[in-house]
Amino acid sequence: MLSVERLDLYYGDAQALDQVSLEVPAGEIVAIVGANGAGKSSLIRSIAGIERPRAGRIVFKGHDITGLASHRVCDLGIGQVAEGRQVFPTLTVEENLQMGALLPRARSRARPTLERVYAMFPRLLERRGQDAGTLSGGEQQMLAIGRCLMGQPDLVMFDEPSLGLAPAIVKEVLHTIRRLNADGMTVLLVEQNVAVSLKLSRHAYVLENGRVVMSGSGEALLHDDRVRQAYLGL
Repeated sequence: MLSVERLDLYYGDAQALDQVSLEVPAGEIVAIVGANGAGKSSLIRSIAGIERPRAGRIVFKGHDITGLASHRVCDLGIGQVAEGRQVFPTLTVEENLQMGALLPRARSRARPTLERVYAMFPRLLERRGQDAGTLSGGEQQMLAIGRCLMGQPDLVMFDEPSLGLAPAIVKEVLHTIRRLNADGMTVLLVEQNVAVSLKLSRHAYVLENGRVVMSGSGEALLHDDRVRQAYLGL
């Protein structure tokens, strides 16, 4: 579904991504793991059209989307649940969700999609008239996921979905990702919790200093001595 080919990204003279290549097959969860500053969020932002790569190619469902504006990338079917949730704090829960359905691909199905989101997250239904900024961190993460789903994505990119959340809420968020995938959603997961990412994913890539240094099945990387020493403290 998604192919990244030899991607280079710079911020001024500083190189953030160096010849990064990866594949995300339809219907799978693919994880990107690595330490802070490895280039994980830069990769997500490049795919989403927020950053423009200097070289390389990004292909989604056969279309070259390299350098496309982010709203066009979204309308082709790539959704993003951003790091830090980034809800609109002064809008209500329902207004936030409605914002997610403004994409041309999503407008005609906004009402049934809203009903599905509320069925998935009953707490959002209970708080539909409440300002998003007054929600707990876990509720805001549910809202961010719901808003993304309102755009009818074929692939969802999760950027650090467990960041700043209590362990019980992290478990709930990861269960949601698993459930979405079981329903057919393709997922690209960036998550600092390496053990969780590798257990959840079919395939994974390890980024270090903007380069892919390892790749393989999540299970294989979870038991790889280099990964265990560098990221799991074992």
